[in-house]
Amino acid sequence: MGRPRNGYDWGVAMFDTDPILPPDPDGFEVLHDREYRVRAYRASDEELLIRGAVRDQKPPGLYLAEDDRPLTIHHMQVELRVAFPALEIVGAEVLFEAHPHASCPQIIDHYGGLVGLSIGRGFTHKVRELFGGPRGCTHTTALLMAMAPVAVQCSWSMQASAARRGTSSAPDRRALTPEQRQAIWRSNLNTCHVWAEHGEQVAVLLAGGELELPLPIRQRYDDLGLDPSGHRRS
Repeated sequence: MGRPRNGYDWGVAMFDTDPILPPDPDGFEVLHDREYRVRAYRASDEELLIRGAVRDQKPPGLYLAEDDRPLTIHHMQVELRVAFPALEIVGAEVLFEAHPHASCPQIIDHYGGLVGLSIGRGFTHKVRELFGGPRGCTHTTALLMAMAPVAVQCSWSMQASAARRGTSSAPDRRALTPEQRQAIWRSNLNTCHVWAEHGEQVAVLLAGGELELPLPIRQRYDDLGLDPSGHRRS
C-alpha cells in the first residue's frame, strides 16, 4: 500500500487536539473565545503552503437569550505560497468566512501586496506598514503575525522531511567548517533571549559546541529508547 499523500502512515492522529488553555475558572462568566490555527505543508522541495485562520466567537445566549449556538463574529483565512529556502511569498489568498460589517471584504484584494515580501527580519514591520490600521483588517494582519514564525520553523522541518525521505543533500555536520556550522543557526541570532548574540547559547556555539537538541525531541528519543546521536549527524 502506498504512503498517504501527507507522507505519514502511522495510523494515528497527526497532531494533539487536547485543550491548550487551562480549564475555565469556577464562577467566571465566559465572554469571548479567539483561536488561531496555522498549518504548513511541503508543496515541493522548493515551496511551502502555509494556511492560517483566526476566529472570534461569543458564547450561546450572550447577545440573544434564545440563541443556543456559539456566535462567530470574525473568521478570516489566509493561504500563502512561500518559496523555499528564500521564504519569499509567491502567492497570497485571503478569505473572510464571517465578518461584522458588509464592507469588511473590500480590503481583501489589498493583501495581494504580500506577494514579493520575504518572511524574515523586517517582515513584521513591513506588514504593519502595508496593512496596519486603516490600511488593512486588524484580524487578518494579526493572523499574518502568527503565520510568519511557522514559515521560519519550517526551515528545520524541511530539513527533517528531506532526511526522512532520504533526499537530504546536507553533509555530515561533523565535516562542516566553523563558518558552515554558524550558517545553520545564524538566522536565529537575536530573535529571542536564548539567541541573544552575547548570550550563553551563542557563546557555546561560537566556541565550537554543538547546537543543543530541542528538549521535546530529546525526551521523545528517551521515551522510544533511541540513541539521539544519530540526530546529530543528520
